[in-house]
Amino acid sequence: MTEPTTRAGRPVWVDLSTSDAAAARAFYSDVLGWDVEVEQDQQYGGYAMARSAGVDVAGIGPAQPGGPTAWALYLLTDDAAALGERVAAAGGSVVMPAMTVGDVGKMAILADPAGAVFGAWEPNTMAGFHTGVPGSFGWAELNARGIGRDLDFYHSVFGWDLDPMAMPDGGVYTRLGLDGVNFGGAMEMHAGMPAEMPSYWLVYFAVDSVEDTFARALAAGGSQIVPPMPMPGGRFAILRDPQGAAFAVLTGD
Repeated sequence: MTEPTTRAGRPVWVDLSTSDAAAARAFYSDVLGWDVEVEQDQQYGGYAMARSAGVDVAGIGPAQPGGPTAWALYLLTDDAAALGERVAAAGGSVVMPAMTVGDVGKMAILADPAGAVFGAWEPNTMAGFHTGVPGSFGWAELNARGIGRDLDFYHSVFGWDLDPMAMPDGGVYTRLGLDGVNFGGAMEMHAGMPAEMPSYWLVYFAVDSVEDTFARALAAGGSQIVPPMPMPGGRFAILRDPQGAAFAVLTGD
């Protein structure tokens, strides 16, 4: 089990905004084995903490009126407001300015130059997720139009290491990391994707068996995007939950 990161710029949290929070809590509990507890303090609006092996791994909350049902990736910062300024200066945008979340920390919602949305988390009493337990964060993947501009953005703002590798289809997959540790990847969005499809971050959860998790997800009402298949170092699958949020699962060899 790995403690929450203290390195600014690394993934620190993931959460789901959904049209049916109760149904989503039941689905992910079945599929990923989470214990999910709703925060009773009304200031948190029904937000729930998901735990695996007794540690925090993710959050689930009701979507804002008119907001999308989607998973969000948050990056660690020591100053969410200042990060928003740096993001805007580098060609991104501030979707929601920094705001205080009870006594747990501050958050902001930002977007990169291609329009992919991500969050910033400035912790107070809530440090972030643990990893290294089943159902915890395993990887984050950026699909973007104009990926070169986005890679320059993340390198400039967060100092990310960029490690490109050739893919069998002739494309390039760039591994993303800090201090020699990779936590995600990025690639150009496929040209055949609908024009209305925005650039996006996809969240992967680490599981013991991709096939078993995939089967549980389908049985619980989820749907297939990409079936279980091999990848360098392991296996993965991409799914959609019953409310429509895309997520992925992976396991190493």
